[in-house]
Amino acid sequence: MPTIPLNLESDTVLLPPPSLPSQFTLEEALKRRRSTRNFLPDELPLETLSALLWSASGVNRPQEGGRTAPSARNWQEIDVYVVTAEGAYRYEPEAHRLLLVKAQDLRAQTGMQDFVAEAPLDLVYVADLARMTDVSADDKPFLAGADAAFIAQNVYLYCAAAGLAAVVRAMIDRRQLAQSLDLPVNRRIMLAQTVGFARS
Repeated sequence: MPTIPLNLESDTVLLPPPSLPSQFTLEEALKRRRSTRNFLPDELPLETLSALLWSASGVNRPQEGGRTAPSARNWQEIDVYVVTAEGAYRYEPEAHRLLLVKAQDLRAQTGMQDFVAEAPLDLVYVADLARMTDVSADDKPFLAGADAAFIAQNVYLYCAAAGLAAVVRAMIDRRQLAQSLDLPVNRRIMLAQTVGFARS
């Protein structure tokens, strides 16, 4: 069964409510946090993907639209793209769903390391610079990079608690991947992060 069941009529995947592992304390998750570059090809269950994405940048305060990751001036300019063998999707935190961007396996384009094409999941953090108002053009990449890093750390901590492996990456052919994802010119790829089960 595919990790993400495609609904070809709507190109939308509604994620189940997130359920996070409760057996680990924050201290234990911090002790277990590490980068791994050797992944099994096994797909992640949809329930795991749901919890992972909510941890990354989900809505944790619905009344005010607050997120699990901080954002400079509450711009919420970072979009999380989910790249799997089935296709590339954009995560919508408010509806906790995935929208299909490209029904194509783009994993190999998410980085320059060989393992990115075989791991089950590559996350791509894309900044919408147009959402960043009242700030200089020079400061936008710095602030967007910091916000993407907050999301990446949330993913690391979730993976540590859930027994998954992860590694954040910056070696990306950004122009090629942006073209494949049909990103507008005001969108900038900041980081990518691979997630899966560690190969022992």
